[in-house]
Amino acid sequence: MFETIAIAYEQIFAVILPALALGLISIGATRADLSIGRTAMAVGVVATILGLWYTLVVHLAKAGLLMPPAEFTDPPYALMPLLGGAFLLWALGRLTKTGRTILANLDPVHLISIQSLRLMGGLFLIGWAMGAIPWQFALPAGVGDITAGIAAIQATRAANRGDVNAEHLIRRASIIGLLDFVIAVSLGIATSPGALQLMAFDHPNIINAYPLALFPMFIVPIFIAFQMFSLDALRRRSTQTAPA
Repeated sequence: MFETIAIAYEQIFAVILPALALGLISIGATRADLSIGRTAMAVGVVATILGLWYTLVVHLAKAGLLMPPAEFTDPPYALMPLLGGAFLLWALGRLTKTGRTILANLDPVHLISIQSLRLMGGLFLIGWAMGAIPWQFALPAGVGDITAGIAAIQATRAANRGDVNAEHLIRRASIIGLLDFVIAVSLGIATSPGALQLMAFDHPNIINAYPLALFPMFIVPIFIAFQMFSLDALRRRSTQTAPA
């Protein structure tokens, strides 16, 4: 029963999150007055990468190739899509001329608003309640994601209202979100079968198995990249407004 819920949940957010990311790219390109061709190229490249990445992760997860290392000497395949995907998106945004132009025309509020979807982490609490996910992972990861989502919503509302503490709230939301990922990933490894399992031996985690593997391997990297973009946007704004 939980697997059916998880598959539907994952498929919904695997569409919504990339769509919002592509929407932000379009907004930044429009505000930068990029040509239609250049805008279409930027959106098309990212859409293609995300589509291929999703397909690859689904295939690898179903084949059981994204589990934590069984031995200390085994390659950390479970971390490669997570860290590699986040780095790839960051590189497209920060190391390409078009990416830098688009990001320069997006406000921090645009970039933090996407984090409101972190409320999707409530699925982990549902999994715990249904006996599918160990509490050692589900409780901190679920509560952490919901907290990060609420913080992003608060920051977005404050920025839209023009509150004086809006930038502080955006920075806080980004830090909360990144800390949540560190905790969730660490506990995901510590509760999953493998050389690094430290707990939940009687009820191992299934976060690296299909369909839940799509969260850390596809959805989380997108969130991480946009949180880095958000913090960088705040840094640029602080530099631009700093007194000479």
